[in-house]
Amino acid sequence: MAKTRIFLARTPLILALMSVMALAHASDTASAPQTTSLAPVHVEGESLDGYHADTSQMDTFGSFGNAPLQDTPAAITVITRDQIDDRQPRTLSELARSDAALGDSYAPVGYYQDIAIRGYALDLATGYRLNEMSLVGEQPIALEDKQRVEILKGLGGLEAGVVAPGGLVNYVSKRPANVRSATVGTDSHGSRYVAVDVGAWLSPTFGVRVNAAHDGIHSYVDHADGRRNFLSLAADWKISPNATLQLDSNYQASSQRSVSGYQLLGGTVIPAHPSRTRMLGFEPWQQPVGIDASNSTARFDYRLGDHWSAQLSAGHSRAVIDDNVAFAYGCFYSPDCASGATPGNFFAPNGDYDIYDYRSPGEARANDEARAVLKGSFDTGALGHEVSVGTSAFRRTIDRRPYVYDYVGTGNIDQVDPPYFAPSPNQPGLSVRRLTSWQHSVFALDRVHLGEQWQVLAGGRFVRLHERSYDDVGTPERDTRLSKALPQAAVLWQPNARLTAYASYSESLSLGNEAPYWTSNGGTTLAPLLSRQTELGVKYAASDALSMQAALYRIRQPYQFAKPDQTAEGFTFVQLGDERHTGLELNAAGRVTDNLRLTASVNLIQARAQGTGTPSYEGHQVLNVPRLRSAVYLDYRLPFAPGLSLLGGWRYASSNVATPDGMTRVPAYHVFDAGVRYVSSWNHHALTWRLNVDNVFNHFYWRDTGSSGGDSYLFPGAPRLARLSLTVAF
Repeated sequence: MAKTRIFLARTPLILALMSVMALAHASDTASAPQTTSLAPVHVEGESLDGYHADTSQMDTFGSFGNAPLQDTPAAITVITRDQIDDRQPRTLSELARSDAALGDSYAPVGYYQDIAIRGYALDLATGYRLNEMSLVGEQPIALEDKQRVEILKGLGGLEAGVVAPGGLVNYVSKRPANVRSATVGTDSHGSRYVAVDVGAWLSPTFGVRVNAAHDGIHSYVDHADGRRNFLSLAADWKISPNATLQLDSNYQASSQRSVSGYQLLGGTVIPAHPSRTRMLGFEPWQQPVGIDASNSTARFDYRLGDHWSAQLSAGHSRAVIDDNVAFAYGCFYSPDCASGATPGNFFAPNGDYDIYDYRSPGEARANDEARAVLKGSFDTGALGHEVSVGTSAFRRTIDRRPYVYDYVGTGNIDQVDPPYFAPSPNQPGLSVRRLTSWQHSVFALDRVHLGEQWQVLAGGRFVRLHERSYDDVGTPERDTRLSKALPQAAVLWQPNARLTAYASYSESLSLGNEAPYWTSNGGTTLAPLLSRQTELGVKYAASDALSMQAALYRIRQPYQFAKPDQTAEGFTFVQLGDERHTGLELNAAGRVTDNLRLTASVNLIQARAQGTGTPSYEGHQVLNVPRLRSAVYLDYRLPFAPGLSLLGGWRYASSNVATPDGMTRVPAYHVFDAGVRYVSSWNHHALTWRLNVDNVFNHFYWRDTGSSGGDSYLFPGAPRLARLSLTVAF
């Protein structure tokens, strides 16, 4: 249980009381000349909301004005530091288990990962943020220096402009504090983990915090061991009572072999005897994927008066990837596919697959963003207004070398390791600029208070996009220019302080996908897409430490797919018809009793395409969107042993579509997790032991049927894995 000490002599209230007492003492000096020195006094308070959050950065600095989560007309999940510590996730895929609205979307072991929210994969260019500034999604995100992770479920057009309709993930950095702790850990495969968290207020106005970690990864997949080193620095400077500067910077270097996913046999059959520990396509010359990433943010806040404030923010994020893999893909060179009856972009019916030497070193992606916001409040007659107006500029660049992607041999999924094949003698070319993308935006929001019970939010973002792409030698290929106004509106009804009901409408713009190489227009990038969302929600604060919410939503955007046709390739990538995701979400988080806290969520979703001109693609769930997901995690502190807590979780997903016609599905699954946390002390140092066992019953399941570059893959879930850690406060 977290405890916070408040030294009375340092609080404004006690300073005031001491002043009053000093005046009283002065007036009584003549009659009471004797004085008594009192011992120092301190108060201890307990944090009761370790799994519960009242606010998020997206409320305070983002799209919804200065409002707590209870007053936010959107579904936002906050994964707190306590949840991160208790569950010990290391990857984005493991973090996504916390909420049923999230799922994997092409998340290989040993590579950067992506997730889907409400059935839509996030855009790696704009879907991830650090302290509300854009973050390059093509990197593994360290959690050691994060205080919480905020997930906006649904459209983020006002928040980010051009962004995929699923939502946003915002990582929030730890702030300076007087803290010193070290964590060591291992797992059932022999991994080695160490992390330190050290911070201090060096003066009343300046504080720093440093986090560092080393991860020696022993993967459950053969040949996929790796390493990770991480370092971060946060600094806060209270320049004056009205001005504050916050700086954050981190650097991470990781290296691990990437694990290829399975594909359907012949394009229709799920592999009968897959292995979770086998690296498909392994060749001893395969180098690890190396990712060096750095991320920095700066925010300056200035209070202009009692009712107005200004904020200037900037962020820089860069990831450089040495992409290396002996890639298991397709069956173009397999005898079983030679006739052409089996699609070459799937594994062969007998389990054969082609192995490619893929090398793309020095892939550099960079995001830069600057933003200025003015916020204030005023009244017009009986109406109260809270307004936010601002402007932002965002640039993304990609530099890449012409890669090597050469066939070297054919393996089979039943082989422990495929035969040895010599690597390609070819080498990558010189690095060139492949993409430059600019977004310039202005945005505004007005929250109008209509008495005590009603609020109306109205706002929008006007975005101007200019994007240029280039070929392998730097010749311009595409020049996209567009301007679009993206409105957002909501109505809130609050009959009392604990209950909020809302209805909202929003629009967002997302970039079109690139056509797969095996379609007639392969390599062509389709036009940007307009997404629309309507949402009805209810939020209820059962107590100060337990919140519940329900949301009914519909998201609609044009359907992008490879349409069967009479071309020589047999498919053309198009935008035709609509893809509609209609869902119901239920969430609860916080403390139920003095000894029990939980997070629980359910997501029921119907995701279908219509009007596509391809009847077999309609009337069923779209790819990689289970109809039902649920996630529950419990923390129960034993009454007879206050230092000992039992942890447990349950995850469920219904059957998941793996082909566009809906005829092939992977089975539903239940996964159970368990753990214990023990808090004690040694020599006046707090000790916290944590033991987690994920997938207690070692159940096999397919966690992901997502796609990348238009190709579909199947990724099995991890086998049983135990993690043990010890955190020492010093």
